[in-house]
Parts: sequence; structure tokens; C-alpha cells
Amino acid sequence: MERSLHRHPSPPSVPLPLRSDTPIGRSRAILHLRAPNPGRPMRIVAAAVKRRWIDGATEEMNAIASEAMDFAPTRRAARAAFADTQLHLDHCLFRMAPPGIRTEERYEEDSRGVEIFGKSWLPRYGVPIKGHLCFCHGYGDTCTFFFEGIARRIAAAGYGVHALDYPGFGLSEGLHGYIPSFDGMVDHIVEHYSTLKEREGKKLPWFLLGQSMGGAVALKVHLKQPRDWDGIVLVAPMCKIAEDVTPPGVVLKALTLMSYVLPEAKLFPQKDLAELAFRDPKKRKLAEYNVISYSDQMRLKTAVELLRATRDVESQLEKVSSPLLILHGAADKVTDPHVSKFLYDKACSTDKTLKLYEDGYHSILEGEPDGRIMSVIDDIIIWLDDHSSTK
Repeated sequence: MERSLHRHPSPPSVPLPLRSDTPIGRSRAILHLRAPNPGRPMRIVAAAVKRRWIDGATEEMNAIASEAMDFAPTRRAARAAFADTQLHLDHCLFRMAPPGIRTEERYEEDSRGVEIFGKSWLPRYGVPIKGHLCFCHGYGDTCTFFFEGIARRIAAAGYGVHALDYPGFGLSEGLHGYIPSFDGMVDHIVEHYSTLKEREGKKLPWFLLGQSMGGAVALKVHLKQPRDWDGIVLVAPMCKIAEDVTPPGVVLKALTLMSYVLPEAKLFPQKDLAELAFRDPKKRKLAEYNVISYSDQMRLKTAVELLRATRDVESQLEKVSSPLLILHGAADKVTDPHVSKFLYDKACSTDKTLKLYEDGYHSILEGEPDGRIMSVIDDIIIWLDDHSSTK
């Protein structure tokens, strides 16, 4: 079921965009940073690319999507413009969403003065709640798009499902896609979910669900609060970034140094993660409708923080003591499935399960064939049921 992942030769140049707020249809400048030959200086070459048009969206919607999403008001306006269309997309998560689920959205200013967006999904009236599940989203994701369908299915099984957008992501305040401190971001999440627990009560079990980068977030939350959670579900967790999607060493060192001078600059090279993450090409196209997700080149400080966080998580895996369910696509080229096996082996938890999905890509909850997506969600619900009945 597992397959080995090989590092491919690095390309002769790496694209580094100068800006990302160019209107649709216009070119925007790109820098190509070339690794130097011995004795020769690093070269920078200019090129141009065009912003992608969202097929099926109206011209007005595309104009809204082309706006610079650096700050929360623009992202919130874009979400409002796309919200109804998103719920009617031809994706099994929307098409097969259970009816009657109760939802609540809120904006709350935390102790650091940042306004955080949160959302909850609860079973329909009359269905008792078995426990609560708190979601930590991935780097290129939010809590109001594909997760909307995932949350509704889990809520229909009898769970309160709760999610938030991190500072700088989705509908929360902050510079888009900017993580000045990974540990600082985790502190925001700990505060938000601790407040939620006080509000909802602690008699029922509380679980964490972390996907991709959110897997590292969930593990960090657990390490800060080892006794406060009744279990962790990790989906393609980012305990280590696959070598295939990291730049060559010489470029990485240069960009790390630049992050001290230009921390917010969108200069960190990355491949098309949507192509690597979604096995189903039709679902990959639908992901473009999540217009408030961060999809530009990674900001320098963000990249450095993600690399630092994965190294820190990797060094503390033996401290992971909570009941653990790890789900990973065996063909994932974004986060290495072998690292999930390493996590499974290293975690000191005596209650741990690892499941690899043959041929599965990174986004096993959103980008696989319909049957696979539903089976992954069912696996999560079965595990939650088994661990809710023991409290």
C-alpha cells in the first residue's frame, strides 16, 4: 500500500513573484532565481504569468476574486459574494450534505486584539450530542468551503463540530497567508477552543481534527494541553514537508536570510499544490471557488515558520500520548505518508491507528473519487463513536 517517494532533480530556475494583486487577464512580474554555478553570482531573470480565470463563474464574480485579499474586509466581501454558489457546486460534499444541521457563525476578538472567525455545526434538533470535534485547517484552506460539507456529515452522526480560521487566513483578521510565529498562531487556537469548551461544558469528550498543516497545529495544541483532549484525528499531517515541494538547499538558505529583511514578501517558491493534492481533476477545478483561501506564493516568514514547526513537531513525536487516528493517502506528494508511519511508531500513545489509502493523494477528504471521500469520513465517525462511548 505504501510507495517510496523520490526526490526529483531541481529545475534550473525557481519562480519568485513580485506581486499577486494584478487584475485578471493582465500579466504580473515574476523573478526567476537561478542557483549559481561555482564562482558565479546568483542571477535573477524576469518573466510573466497570468492570473487564473475561474471557469463557470460570472465576470462579476471573477472580478471580485481578482481583488487583493490581503486584508479581512476584502476576503469577507468575497466570501459573501460566492457563498451561495459554493453550496451548489457539483461536489459530493455539497450535493450529499445532510439536511437539518444547525450552524452558528461568530466573530470574537481574542486577548491579543485579533478578531477571529469561528463556526459551529450541530446535529438537528432532537439528536443527542455524543462529543465535540475541533478542526484545525491546512495552509491553503479555510473552515468555510469543503469543510462545510465534511462538518455537516460528522454533525449528522451526533457530534458538535467546531472550526476557526487562523489569524491571516479565511475570514479572520490579519495579513493574508502570513504566519509571523507558528507557536503564536497555536496560542490563538488554544485560547479560542478553551473559551469554547468553557461555554459548551466539558462533560462530553473533546477531540481535535487536524488536516495537513492543521495536523502540525493539532499536535502542537496537544503538546501544550496533553490532558485536555480525548483524542486526535490527523489527516495527511504535516509533520515533515515532502522534499519534492521544497526548494533546493542553496535557494532555501538565501530565502531564509531574506525573511529577516522582507518577512511579508511573497517570494517563497512552490509548486502547484492543487495539482499535487487533488486526484480528481474535476474536484481540483472546484477548489478554485474557495476564493478566500491563500493560493499565492508563500510569504518568506511563513515558509520559515512552517519549516521550523515541522522540525519541532518531528522532534517531539514521542511525547504524543493521546488516542490517535492517522489517515493518509499512500500517493501523497505534499506531506510524506512515511512520516505518518514514523509518527505512528514514535508516539507513546497506547491507543493509535494508522490507515493508508491506496493511490490516495493529499486531499483525501476533498479531492478523491466520491466513494473514497465518504469512506474516509466514515472512518473518522466510526473512530469517534468508539472513543466517545468510553468516557
